[in-house]
Amino acid sequence: MLAVYTTLRLGGPAGTVTTAVETDEAVAVVRKATAEGRPFLILAGGSNVVIGDAGFDGEVLVLRNRGVEVVAEGNGEVVVRVAAGEPWDDFVGYAVANGWSGVECLSGIPGSAGATPIQNVGAYGQEVEQTIVAVHAYDRVADEQLVLTPAECGFGYRSSVFKHSDRHLVTAVDFRLATDGLSAPIRYAELARQLGAEAGDRVPVAQARQTVLQLRAGKGMVLDPADRDTWSVGSFFTNPVVPAAFFAELTTTRGGMPHWPGENGTVKIPAAWLIENAGFPKGFAGAGVSISTKHTLALTNRGSGDTAALLDLARTIRDGVRDRFGVELHPEPVLVGVEF
Repeated sequence: MLAVYTTLRLGGPAGTVTTAVETDEAVAVVRKATAEGRPFLILAGGSNVVIGDAGFDGEVLVLRNRGVEVVAEGNGEVVVRVAAGEPWDDFVGYAVANGWSGVECLSGIPGSAGATPIQNVGAYGQEVEQTIVAVHAYDRVADEQLVLTPAECGFGYRSSVFKHSDRHLVTAVDFRLATDGLSAPIRYAELARQLGAEAGDRVPVAQARQTVLQLRAGKGMVLDPADRDTWSVGSFFTNPVVPAAFFAELTTTRGGMPHWPGENGTVKIPAAWLIENAGFPKGFAGAGVSISTKHTLALTNRGSGDTAALLDLARTIRDGVRDRFGVELHPEPVLVGVEF
C-alpha cells in the first residue's frame, strides 16, 4: 500500500514499486516506463501528496538517492549540490551546523530536497527560489538530463514548471547560501517576535533554526509518529491571492480581515483565517479525519480515515469558505488518482 510512503499514511496499492538509491537507476526506471507507455509516479518524502484509496496502477519510483556536495565557495557564499532524495530537514540541519544561511527558516519541513523546487517550498519569510541557482533534472520527453536555471523553473507562489507535470524527474538541486553564520534578514513577524528581533534583523543561524522548529512543533508541523496532528501534508490549502478591487469589495461587505500585499497589486488573504471564520475551527472532524487541533490549515488522518473522507472534509471546507466569502480555496498538495 502506498500509505506507507506518505506522511498522511493514506493511499491504496501500486502496480509496481521500485526504490532507487542512485540517480542513474532512477533515470533508467523513468526512461523504461516512458518507453513502455506506463504511467509513473515519483515519491520521495511523500509529504506533499494525496493518493487515492484505489492507489496508482503504474510504476512508482521511490527516490532515495542521497548526498550533499560543495561545488563552489568564495566571497562569503557557498554553492551546495543536494541529491533529490536527501531528506530536506537533514540538509537544513547540515547547512546550519556549517554556519550557512538561506534555508534556516525552512527548518522542520518534511519531505525531500528534490521536492522543494517543485512546490517552491516556503515558510516564515523564506522560499527556496531565493537560494536555488540550478535544478538538475531528467527530461523524459527529450530523453536527456538538463540543468535548469531559476528562470526556466518558472517559480511562483507554491508552484513551478515541475508541478502538475510528469515531464521531469528532479535529480539534484544547487543552493547558494551565505557563510557568515548569521540568518538571512528576518521577514516574518511571528518569527521576529519569538526571536525578540525586528524585521530585517539577522540572528545566529542556529537560533533562527531552533526557533522555527519550536514554532512548527507547536502547530503540529514537525513529524511525530505519536502525534496524529502531524499525520498530514502540512498546509492543505494555499493562501488565496485576489485582485485588489475584489478585496476592497469583500472588506466592504464582510468587514476587515488580515491580509498582505501580493504581486502585481494583488492581495493575499490567510486561508486559515477564512476557514476559521467560515465556521471550521481546529479539531473540526469528519469520518476518521479532522482539521488539526493545532493548526487550521492541516487536514489530518486520525488513524481510521481514508482518502475519500479526507477529501470530503476538504470539499466541505472549500464550499463553506466560498459560500461565506466568495473566495475559492485551492489545494496545495499534488493529488494522485483523485479529483477535488
